[in-house]
Amino acid sequence: MTNDAIRAVIPFKKENAKSRLSEVLSKTQRQELALCMLYDVISALEKSGKFDEIDILNSSFSSIMNTEFPLNINILLNEKSLNDALNEYLQKSAEHWNGTVLIIMADMPLVTEKQIIELTSMKADVVIAPGSGGGTNALLIRNPEKFHVDYYGTSFLDHMRITREAGLSVDVYDSFLVSTDMDEPDDLVELLIHGQGRAVDYLRSAGIFLDTKTGKLELNKKR
Repeated sequence: MTNDAIRAVIPFKKENAKSRLSEVLSKTQRQELALCMLYDVISALEKSGKFDEIDILNSSFSSIMNTEFPLNINILLNEKSLNDALNEYLQKSAEHWNGTVLIIMADMPLVTEKQIIELTSMKADVVIAPGSGGGTNALLIRNPEKFHVDYYGTSFLDHMRITREAGLSVDVYDSFLVSTDMDEPDDLVELLIHGQGRAVDYLRSAGIFLDTKTGKLELNKKR
């Protein structure tokens, strides 16, 4: 591969996924929604045409057994914490593969190929796409040997600091569709308004709709 190649990695957790959505979705429904959101992210990556490889970083093979992913998807098992698993991934990328890495979260079902193309076209050493509440939803890293991640809390600020300390240039990619992840029930309102993929179809099949007069969720109402 050349140094123009881009590899995407998606950390994914199915076990007890999205626990903060438990007031509107059962455990099984949350797991199924998590898979649908993952498929939507994969679809955006594939349609962008920007990636040589797409990896899913998962802690348990049993959680995704019998899941039919596209043929070009690699499943990488790593039982370490999110930060340790991703930093190990970056280290291996620097040692064995000469190219750019995009870390993108699996709970961003609104992202489309347009945002992926825009983000990967930015020229800085590191491009950070912030999430709500100071999080980080995507990280484009052109020098993985010089960078490490620090998720949880206000990770956007941490990643800005890490970039500066490493002497790397940085751009911020500001996008509503990329910043909107599905952590809280209110986030599902945005999915019902703006979603176009498997995740929004799954919500509707589960009987969750939007009351357009109040902007609130309608639960368990089939139409």
